[in-house]
Amino acid sequence: MSDIRRDRLHDHYVLIAPERMRRPDTLATTHTEESADNCPFCEGHESMTPPEIYASRDNEPNMPHWSVRVIPNLYKAVQIELDDTSRMDGMFESRPGVGAHEIIIDTPCHDCRFSNLEVVQIADWLTAISKRISDLRKDKRLIYASVFKNHGEYAGATQSHPHTQIIALPVMPHDALKLLDKGLQYYRRHGRGKVEDLLINEQEAKVRIVARRGDFTAFCPFASSYPFEVIIAPQRDLSSLDDLNRDDIAHLARLLKEVFRRLESELGNFNYNLAFRMAPLNSNFENEPYFPHLKKYYRMTIRIMPRIYRLGGFELSTGMLINPVTPEEAAKLLRETKI
Repeated sequence: MSDIRRDRLHDHYVLIAPERMRRPDTLATTHTEESADNCPFCEGHESMTPPEIYASRDNEPNMPHWSVRVIPNLYKAVQIELDDTSRMDGMFESRPGVGAHEIIIDTPCHDCRFSNLEVVQIADWLTAISKRISDLRKDKRLIYASVFKNHGEYAGATQSHPHTQIIALPVMPHDALKLLDKGLQYYRRHGRGKVEDLLINEQEAKVRIVARRGDFTAFCPFASSYPFEVIIAPQRDLSSLDDLNRDDIAHLARLLKEVFRRLESELGNFNYNLAFRMAPLNSNFENEPYFPHLKKYYRMTIRIMPRIYRLGGFELSTGMLINPVTPEEAAKLLRETKI
């Protein structure tokens, strides 16, 4: 039996329809991994990339022997060097593509996945993102940062070596601005944040919790848009990754490794998108009304979206996704899987 559920966090509806799993050609297949021989992200190929912005290493920059490396994207969508001047011509408004587009090379290992990285390597990855967010925040032109991973062909990856991207923009994306607005409305009504209340409700229900580490909880959300979708959220008011202390990063690294091991036990080397949802970098005319209360109601989240199910015309035309796996069943399988 299908079920239309409201996603209170992202403010949209999802159709949970287990019968859809029976249709032919439902599952997306994984693609063949590329060779490491000519991979610009591999250790020893540092000369094949632009000079690094940041690296976790004990030796000279742009040399081998690093654990995480951050470089400018060679095919950048935005450029930090441009002047941020908007243009109006009647109804036509535009501005130069100002911003930062960076690649975080997660690990020197070409074929490694999160499930087989050491916890300290994942912690180094989280630290690199945190330091880059903190540094980008210093540029007051930059208002919002999108931090995401694409793994696999069906998730939009064009490079198989594990990597993460940061795109920092001088504007607020519409969806991010809507979440700020809905979150503030909720806070004014209840005196608490949405993520705070979602966590309380999930912990009381128990059926969708996957695992916990320190102040972080991983759960399959009630209105999961994707089969085996997992969200990780903090118990405390942490609005951005650069709010985390060393213990927080260690606990989050352990939880990420555990979640990915559980997911891979069920799904194999699956395609996925991973996205950090964090508070804006800086204030501008769009988000200024939300800043006074931001630390009280906005909590960062990490959303893992397995791409094992092909999207069709209904999803693309309505923006309402069909999920053929109930989150209750997904969480049960993930909890009970042996790792």
